[in-house]
Amino acid sequence: MLITKKHLSRRTMLRGMGAAISLPFLESMLPAQTKPKKTPPRLACIEMVHGSAGANTYGASKNLWAPAATGHDFDLAPTSLISLQPYRDYLTIVSNTDCRNAEAFELGEVGADHFRTAAVFLTQSKPKMTEGSDVYAGTSLDQFYAQRAGQDTPVPSIQLSIESLALSGACSYGYSCVYTDLISWASPTDPLPMTRDPRVVFEQLFGDGGTAELRKERRDSSKSILDYVTREVGRLKRDLGAADRSRLDDYLDDVREVERRIQKIEQYNSSGETRALPDAPIGVPDIWEDHIRLMFDLQALAFSSGVTRVSAFKMSRDVSQRVWPESGVRTAFHAASHHGGKPQSVEDFGKINRYHVGMVPYFLEKLKNTADGDGNLLDHTVVLYGSGMGDGNLHNHKRCPLFLAGHGNGALKGNLHFKAPDGTPMANVFLTLLHRMGIGNVETFGDSTGEVEI
Repeated sequence: MLITKKHLSRRTMLRGMGAAISLPFLESMLPAQTKPKKTPPRLACIEMVHGSAGANTYGASKNLWAPAATGHDFDLAPTSLISLQPYRDYLTIVSNTDCRNAEAFELGEVGADHFRTAAVFLTQSKPKMTEGSDVYAGTSLDQFYAQRAGQDTPVPSIQLSIESLALSGACSYGYSCVYTDLISWASPTDPLPMTRDPRVVFEQLFGDGGTAELRKERRDSSKSILDYVTREVGRLKRDLGAADRSRLDDYLDDVREVERRIQKIEQYNSSGETRALPDAPIGVPDIWEDHIRLMFDLQALAFSSGVTRVSAFKMSRDVSQRVWPESGVRTAFHAASHHGGKPQSVEDFGKINRYHVGMVPYFLEKLKNTADGDGNLLDHTVVLYGSGMGDGNLHNHKRCPLFLAGHGNGALKGNLHFKAPDGTPMANVFLTLLHRMGIGNVETFGDSTGEVEI
């Protein structure tokens, strides 16, 4: 049999009217008799505000966030992380780290913790106190990584959010709303906008083909984006092996399913029916869980297709009064975080934490079930989940919640709980992570003082 070096380019796209769909990794993209070349790991950063019940003295004694045992033999049952048990081989818990730069350094900063914490979470830098346009923080972890490992993808990074954002003006205590609303900073002076509408994210990933008029015409029709690339798909399949055809079909089915759900939401929201979120964009679901899952699906598609390797996802906004009865607690989120140290109220806040973390396994399962080169997406991704606040009741930034999931191309082994020494900056975890993910030429990040043993 003659073996040639002819192969499909990794940059091949399916193009049609107002559509440009990147492909997942296929065996046909490898030259004959060569092994897959490892691409840099994907990185998904998730922020959930208001800290955790486990940062409180009572909550810590009951292990409401981190497990009691360190090392490999830990019990997740008492913790808010119990839903991650099926993924413990991919799980790295890092407890007892601080976000010192979110603390008040001067008297005038006291009380403003909610209005600067989001800006500190991924930058680990002290935000400048200003209500004007002269904002200043630091380059965030996601952007630091994207600038070094994401410049060869069509979209270097995506930034997503769930809650409504003010985006301009003063929020409170002398801080611009930019600090409260955004977690991604391309530089200390360049915060990046976050997208709340799943339709806008979908178009960013798959709707860049053709002219603006063609894209609008395609969106206004009732057709699927895949209807415009049918010929391209048929032509491509003729040159693919059976395994690649199956992989391509699964991927396109996932694209279509996400698109179908977005269309269904838009149809309902434009029907005149009463909405729970009347001021939200037409593509935003009224049901929080539906919104979260759509955003996770879009991130998984973005990683699978190679459109981007980096995402940042803000799951809530500081001082949010949203209520999640599904958690078993009917107290509004911000009010619940001010539990006063009362055991039952701390336990209730822990239930909300548990509910929030319980959304993440959906994303992990999606990544794990998506083939990618010599493994799956969860093998090749690091998912970071945490908060820049520790005890929401005291507005402090000690013992902040943080966990990592995924192997990141071998960057993390998983099945580990590492408890950092008192006073360890969370920035040390970020510095370590950058080094493990192949960014070796960086000596410090934020207020880091060294690496941690993860």
